[in-house]
Amino acid sequence: MTGKKIDVSKLDLELMKEKTTENPGTLPYAHHSGSALIKPEDKGKITGRAVAAMHSQTDMQMAQIYEQMRLLADQAKKIQSRVEVSERIYQASIAFEPLINHRYFLYQKEDGIDFMSMIAPEEWGRKKDWANFVAEVKLLADHTWEILREDT
Repeated sequence: MTGKKIDVSKLDLELMKEKTTENPGTLPYAHHSGSALIKPEDKGKITGRAVAAMHSQTDMQMAQIYEQMRLLADQAKKIQSRVEVSERIYQASIAFEPLINHRYFLYQKEDGIDFMSMIAPEEWGRKKDWANFVAEVKLLADHTWEILREDT
C-alpha cells in the first residue's frame, strides 16, 4: 500500500461529525462523491410540458370530432338531396311502375313539366322529347331515389 498515512491525531472529529449524518437518504444533497446527482426540478418547465401535451391531445381529439361532424353534415345533405329529388320525381309524370334497384332518368320538357323515362339521354335518337336532362336515379327500398348522376 503506497500513499500518505493519515495522522488520526490531526483529525477534527467534531467537524467531521457535522458533515455526516445517520440517515444520508434524508439529505437534500448528495452526501458523497459517488451519490446520485440530486437536482431540483423546474416546476414551471414540468407544468409547461404537461399543458403543451394536454393541448396537443385535445386538439387532436377536437379535429377528430370536427371530421365526424363534417361527415355527418355531408350525409345529412345527401339525404336532404334524395328527399328533394324524390319529391320532384313523385310529382313528375311516370307512365310505368318503377321497380326497386332499377335505373331511371328524370327529364324536364320545354314547358317545365318533369317526366321519368327508362331511356338514357345518350340513347335518344334525333327525336328527343325533352329540353333538359335532370338526373339518373335508382329507386331504393325505402322508396326514395338515389342520384346516380346529375346534369351539371
